[in-house]
Amino acid sequence: MKVTDLFTEFLKDTVNLNKTRLDLLEDSVGAIKDFIRQSEWTPKIKSFEEQGSWAHKTIIKPVEGQEFDADLLVIVDPVDGWTASDYVRQLGKIFSDSLTYKDKVKTWDCCVTISYAGDRKIDIAPCVKERLFDGTLEVCNRSTNAFTTTEPVLFTEWMKERNNYSGSNSFRKVTRLLKYVRDIKGTFTCSSILLTTLLGYRIDWIDKDTAEFADTPTALRTLMARLDNWLQSRPYRPTVSNPKLPSEDFAEGWTQSQYSNFRDFINKYRKWIDEAYECDDRTTSIKLWRRVFGEDFAKGEEVKIAKVADDGFALLRASLLVSTAAHDDRLVDAVRDYGLSVLPANFYTPPHMKAPPWRREPNVTARVRVVASWHLNRQSSGQSVRDGEILSRRGGLWFEVRINDFENVPYGYRVEWRITNTGSEALGLRQGRGDFYVSDTSNRRWESLYYRGVHLAEAFIVRTSDNVLVGQSAPFRVVIE
Repeated sequence: MKVTDLFTEFLKDTVNLNKTRLDLLEDSVGAIKDFIRQSEWTPKIKSFEEQGSWAHKTIIKPVEGQEFDADLLVIVDPVDGWTASDYVRQLGKIFSDSLTYKDKVKTWDCCVTISYAGDRKIDIAPCVKERLFDGTLEVCNRSTNAFTTTEPVLFTEWMKERNNYSGSNSFRKVTRLLKYVRDIKGTFTCSSILLTTLLGYRIDWIDKDTAEFADTPTALRTLMARLDNWLQSRPYRPTVSNPKLPSEDFAEGWTQSQYSNFRDFINKYRKWIDEAYECDDRTTSIKLWRRVFGEDFAKGEEVKIAKVADDGFALLRASLLVSTAAHDDRLVDAVRDYGLSVLPANFYTPPHMKAPPWRREPNVTARVRVVASWHLNRQSSGQSVRDGEILSRRGGLWFEVRINDFENVPYGYRVEWRITNTGSEALGLRQGRGDFYVSDTSNRRWESLYYRGVHLAEAFIVRTSDNVLVGQSAPFRVVIE
């Protein structure tokens, strides 16, 4: 059943970024534009251009505790004698020298980021126009000191064209829905620009005003079927070119493992969507749509379906709540099928986990985040992994800490790591751990991948002068199959 009315409510109340936040974003961007125009930054500004999810109107509410962001290009004339690094470095300097922005700014390789108290952040990237030829645009890389051709404005026009072909804003709505599934479940890795492009390629002029895009659930079903068919015919990671710049491959950052995982989950979700769509009973259909989107779908229908007892997700979650979650081998399969939201609350405090031994500051900051990268061994090059990503039992992870999203741990503080293993294999070998461990080097911690289970890595920031706990991260979930 399509339950079109529930999709409208779900997008409005749960998925879409609310107007208040959009207004705050617009105000912040306006202030940044005025600041750059009035600054002593050398390049002559031609224009500002929105890009990414903000420009495409596919921006969604962030997962609780995370930020939403916007991308802003500053189109400038070339400056004689300037290298690619100069554009980014000097733009970062005008913000870091400002009383207004000095505590909010971070300069990266290709952009300058302004973060607003954990709520939103804006990435500002210099883009040089017609440095070599008429009509060309180039972004700048501070690290490699290189210019790279780009076509963000034409890509946005292409995206708007696909949306027009789909009708009723369907392309944008479906993109938001799939980004929501990606973020809330954490079952696959796919950047927003890559996901948008993959879906956009599945729409053409011939689709305009057709029944396959009659409404949001129908458009979702259509695009998922087309995407799944395309992926299933390609077992190896494909090239996904920028439609307006064929030399740019949006899939370049994907590993084969990440692609295979994405391919598998699109296939799984396609089947679930078909089942929900084809079901004739409204109550059962809502349950099946919840299997795709989670329990926030159709919130207003809670009373009507509360007594239905054959919901696989509900039964599984209930059984985990009454068992010792840390020992349950079904947990890995449950996370693979339903995402991290299936983990019950008691999972995060298994009996073998030790409590922090330090005296606490009255207000321990939660603006501490663990990031991880997978490596074949400690010395090899690696690739970033996300919280909850499914990993095989080979190699290991380097864990690092970020404060306020991008700052390093300051001098005078140390990082202590609580590493907790779960699952019957680890506990059967008395490797549940749950204790605290010092960093290996530069506040980083290395952990090998050995045991099937859902394991936890947490960072605790301790002030060395008096041994007081001042910061604590949320758990980083390591899922090993």
